[in-house]
Amino acid sequence: MADFRLSDIDQQILDKVVEVGNSTVQHTRYYEDHEHEFPPAKLEGEVGFEAVFPLFGQRKPDDTPLMTFMMAVSMARGSTNGVVRGLGLGMPNGRAGGLGNAALQSAGTAEQKAKWGNLFLAMSITEPGAGSDTKAIQTTARLEDEEWVINGDKIFVTDGVRADGAIVWATIDKSAGRAGIKSFLVLKDAPGFELVRKEKKLGIRASDTAAYAFRDCRIPRDQMLGDDETVPKGGGSAAYKGVMKTFNMTRPAVASGGVAKALGALNFARDALAAEGVEVDWGRSFNQRSAPEQKLIEMEADTEAAALTVLHAAWLSDTRQPNNLESSVCKAKGGEVCRTIPQAAMDLLGGMSVSHDHLVEKYLRDGRISDIYEGTGQIQRLIIAREILGYSSEELT
Repeated sequence: MADFRLSDIDQQILDKVVEVGNSTVQHTRYYEDHEHEFPPAKLEGEVGFEAVFPLFGQRKPDDTPLMTFMMAVSMARGSTNGVVRGLGLGMPNGRAGGLGNAALQSAGTAEQKAKWGNLFLAMSITEPGAGSDTKAIQTTARLEDEEWVINGDKIFVTDGVRADGAIVWATIDKSAGRAGIKSFLVLKDAPGFELVRKEKKLGIRASDTAAYAFRDCRIPRDQMLGDDETVPKGGGSAAYKGVMKTFNMTRPAVASGGVAKALGALNFARDALAAEGVEVDWGRSFNQRSAPEQKLIEMEADTEAAALTVLHAAWLSDTRQPNNLESSVCKAKGGEVCRTIPQAAMDLLGGMSVSHDHLVEKYLRDGRISDIYEGTGQIQRLIIAREILGYSSEELT
């Protein structure tokens, strides 16, 4: 039975994570307005994540399962007002793994994991003409003299500037559709690889997003993830299905980011209204409360519901149970509240909500991406319908 109640030490960790997250609030607007700059490893006044790690050593086996707890950490951290950081900034190499690391762990061979597991890897899937419909990928890879030669263009690569390399999706046989799609580990020093630009964005401006170009980019043959070079007939390849399972791990994480922005906006609105004497009176029935009070309650309920879907999907992963449906449910719900809750907060706060002097509008801008990347909300609803009704992707599109 799933139990998401936190132990004392886990609650201490979350409290410290929030403290760390808020310690850089004085720098937030600077890196919003100077998107081209990278925040240094340590900002003035910052409480580093090294203050959190000793507490992790006090956790016991019967505390909250690790992935479930890390989703709680992500939601707590993302709801703060400081410069966006990853836990990796407190690690010895100064970085955490990117989305490509999850793909490597999911689909790579033991040798590949050992060889490249210490690198920071981005995930490079989206193309100018291929987003959620991955079978439309046009980037190609052909085998030539024990090397893969890759040609194509990729956009919206999260952490694409800072990463050491990327897991790149390309097709080795366009006529095979999804079955021809394979994943390749491409390091930035590979001949024919070009970092085209760093994107300018509506939100998450402290997170770099890149565009790549591959022009006869050559990589060794063993840098295809999983080493499965076959193209099966009549279905998707094992390698493709293996990498797709990566999303069952990463979608709860992305959803947690959306929930975090909803939670941040809710907290901001609650505190701002409380400062003006408007607080929820739980002793009254709903018809006796003011409209702002009732709206806060509805916002809190919706945010908590979304958080529970994230924790449930992560808990299934922790307990080694299938979570394809639940990962899409939490991604759809997290992608919804990241829009609706900040918008509701702005409705409650009026003119102050659009001022540069307050961060509530930032939650709306930063959260918006949570409904788009790692599969849009519409795609998640298609996956949910297929899972519940038992349809294939060909039968329900």
